Amino acid sequence: MTVWTAIGATALGCYLLKLLGLSIPAGLLERPGVRRYAALIPVALLAALTALQTFGHGGGLTLDARALGLAAAGLAVWRRAPFLLVVAIAVVVTALARLAG
Repeated sequence: MTVWTAIGATALGCYLLKLLGLSIPAGLLERPGVRRYAALIPVALLAALTALQTFGHGGGLTLDARALGLAAAGLAVWRRAPFLLVVAIAVVVTALARLAG
């Protein structure tokens, strides 16, 4: 029963957030600060998720093959490689590091 209560509360919260977003005046959303903030939030959340999945393990900091793959991907992005090539480089470097280790 606790799980269904949590699911219901989450659904209600999502609905209320959606309703809140629709009730915000359009003039507020056109402000430069709000637009910049709205553009950066998804990037920050994705970066935090990537860092957590790469370096976090069991409540501590872990450096393993995933960190090498992320470093290789960062280097490829810095060199302006296409997105699919960045992903492929990260996969190959991670696989080779796991194979060697």
